[in-house]
Amino acid sequence: MDNEYNEWLKTKEAEARQKQEQFMNRIAGKLKRPRQQEAPAHPFRGAPTYWRELECGLEERLARFEDNFTAAGGHVARLPDLKAAKEFITAKAQELGARYIVRQDDPLLAELGLDEALAAEGAKVSVWNGHRDEAWIARAAEADFGIVAADSAVAYTGSLVVQSAAEKGRSVSLLPTALFAIVPAERLKTRLGEVLETFDAAGREALPAGIHFISGPSRSADIENDLTIGVHGPGIVFALLVG
Repeated sequence: MDNEYNEWLKTKEAEARQKQEQFMNRIAGKLKRPRQQEAPAHPFRGAPTYWRELECGLEERLARFEDNFTAAGGHVARLPDLKAAKEFITAKAQELGARYIVRQDDPLLAELGLDEALAAEGAKVSVWNGHRDEAWIARAAEADFGIVAADSAVAYTGSLVVQSAAEKGRSVSLLPTALFAIVPAERLKTRLGEVLETFDAAGREALPAGIHFISGPSRSADIENDLTIGVHGPGIVFALLVG
């Protein structure tokens, strides 16, 4: 019985491989080129030297980031200092009627003085993990705004890079309706490799709990190409370039 079953399996495998070959040959014929029977040689690993050496000036980095981030549906504001960033977020809270806000426990955000400014407008601000017994995921899910300080940003991909830790919960950037990311200009890099190299250099033991790349608002599409914004993350994302 086992021998018969094994022979049947071999027959079916041969039939499947024959159909696979016919399928691949048909594609090659449509493309009017011979079948590639062996894996192509890859003499180089990683990005080419000229790309690893690419370094844009600050103004070009700012312009490229803005172009790429807005092309993905995000919003960018270039602001001179942290005071202007505080005023921008406060004005948006008034405009959008934000009543509940959660932010990372980050020294840069504490320096903004947002908590007092927003409280004066009737909004409640919670600092992630400020009270250990708080249901933080639920608080972030009901928040109108989430506010984070980007650890870095990438001009060529239009991406924010946000690390997570005990005081910098991932939910702050993932669950609120709108996200505001403060990006000091000196943290804006030209290439993604510049960011990734720092994690490699630090070693596995120094890796953060999470590394999140945010390129505009959440965008989800089904097999019929119906695009929906804000299903798996904030539907509104502001990158505030400071400096």
